[in-house]
Amino acid sequence: QHSGLVCKPVLEQMASKCPIDIQYLKETMNSLNKMFELPWRPYYDQASGFGSPAGNSTGNFSTIEYWALGATTAFTVIVFAFENYLDTRQEESYRKTNFPEELEETVAAMDSSSLDSTKNKNDGEQTEGNQATIDTNKPLLPQLKEKFEKSQAYGLDKVQFSQISSSFDAIQTVAFLNLGFLPYMWDYAASFGEQTFGWTIANDEIKVSLIFLAFVTLIGTVTSLPFEWYSTFGIEKKHGFNKQTLGLFFSDKVKGIFLTFLIGGPFVSLLLYIIKLGGDNFFLFVWAFLFCFSLFMMTIVPVFIMPIFNKYEPLKDGTLKTKIFELSVKLSFPLKKLFVMDGSKRSSHSNAFMFGFGNNKRIVLFDTLLSQVLDDEILAILGHELGHWKLGHTMTNF
Repeated sequence: QHSGLVCKPVLEQMASKCPIDIQYLKETMNSLNKMFELPWRPYYDQASGFGSPAGNSTGNFSTIEYWALGATTAFTVIVFAFENYLDTRQEESYRKTNFPEELEETVAAMDSSSLDSTKNKNDGEQTEGNQATIDTNKPLLPQLKEKFEKSQAYGLDKVQFSQISSSFDAIQTVAFLNLGFLPYMWDYAASFGEQTFGWTIANDEIKVSLIFLAFVTLIGTVTSLPFEWYSTFGIEKKHGFNKQTLGLFFSDKVKGIFLTFLIGGPFVSLLLYIIKLGGDNFFLFVWAFLFCFSLFMMTIVPVFIMPIFNKYEPLKDGTLKTKIFELSVKLSFPLKKLFVMDGSKRSSHSNAFMFGFGNNKRIVLFDTLLSQVLDDEILAILGHELGHWKLGHTMTNF
């Protein structure tokens, strides 16, 4: 008792000199506690506008309403954390600078064999103008070690940048969810449509939906632009892959937005119209529509849309063209046309792909592929892709 009487004035004196406002701290903690009370409420909702309560412990709520925002936010964070964990493990792999021992032993054994036989085997098989990235007249191991170092450095930069961009995407997603970004944009689109065109949600729901999607698309394009710019003119340029100019970069963006509105507008309008007319079984009609639309896009994209961005020319007659057609006949692949695409105007990366329906198949080779590898290597790449077709993987994925 005596010690209590002595300590009480001392404690009061210490509290009076404390720089922290205890009452303010308690109020802040109470506010944070209320924020995490279920059900969570976005900062903006369509019922009460801005500043709606973040949590509410009273009232009757459905199970979905009670858990929706909190569970969605938690799921988003968990997925991000797991993917970031995988990226971190991948980053550790890219930091390894020692060339794999087993591969080194194998390649060294290959180098010890006669290089003359390899040279003679490749003579006459190289496409005109082809400059293979591997010099078969020199030891293979030093060349592979150099490529390994460059590949590791490139992969490390890519995965580190991916972690930054994915962190931004996760933060943006959580912020948009809890701020009520989409409900706000919907109300804004409705207000804009009514004030500008006289459209109302009751009578012009599809038109208002198009305004909403246009706003969201433009905002998404702006927020992603800095990351796409750095990926192209930062990382890709640093490692010698980028060939794009600023003019081509932004013209591609403008073309992409234009095509999104040109094709996406009618698509969304038809989709919403089908949902309104479909009744209780609307999902069956939606499935049928999406199936038909997928076939339509697979038909027009290679023929009409892709040529907007790249130039396609028939592959010139020669040994490579003959061998590709022989391979297609061997696999019963109904190849009709072979094209070369000017991928080099954007990147030095190489690729090849095929498209077409039924007996009207086509194969496209990047011009970078023709300049980087030998003819037999191109046939091996196409053999891999045609193998997917032969085994029915294309239809399975579709």
